[in-house]
Amino acid sequence: MKKALLIAVAMLIAPIAAIAADYKEGVHYTVINQGPATAKPEIAEFFSFYCGHCYNFSKTEVPKIKANKPEGVTFKQNHVEFIGKEMGIEMSRAFAVAHQLKVDAKIEHALFTAIHDKKQHFTNRDDIRKLFIANGVDGKDFDAAANSFMVSAQMSQMKRATSNAQISGVPALVVNGKYRVETGAIKSYDELLDIAYYLTSMK
Repeated sequence: MKKALLIAVAMLIAPIAAIAADYKEGVHYTVINQGPATAKPEIAEFFSFYCGHCYNFSKTEVPKIKANKPEGVTFKQNHVEFIGKEMGIEMSRAFAVAHQLKVDAKIEHALFTAIHDKKQHFTNRDDIRKLFIANGVDGKDFDAAANSFMVSAQMSQMKRATSNAQISGVPALVVNGKYRVETGAIKSYDELLDIAYYLTSMK
């Protein structure tokens, strides 16, 4: 009886699993280039500090990705420049500076909170510099990083990745540098993540 029950449960679960993995190109994801995938599997998030949905995504979904992504898969983030006019570029610089100074988590939270919770209006790089200083970063370290080759290179890489993936809205996920997860057919962020995990095994 117990064995029969287990078989029955397995038969019920199997179709559900099959449906869950039945993701289709052109519906659930788009192939953004015909070249090879990244050498190692990765999930890349595209976001903007000016995007309220991105703020919520950073609080609820990014921790899930970091905790539950398949073994051997890396997670990276790209800030987009096309939201916030000229300050979109400065926010990309801020993100790259935070990465170079290894204060990513602290500064990401501080910027999102300042913009969406405190309604702070950033008008230039000096406003961002003050936020870094308020969060324990030496002003000279900020200046050196902001004008460094490494930060300029990361900004160029993020801009190129955004263009290559044809990102027009955020938050967005691109997997293995080749597959952009489409949000039109999904019903929840959980499904978005499931599709991303599914795509990490594809070349």
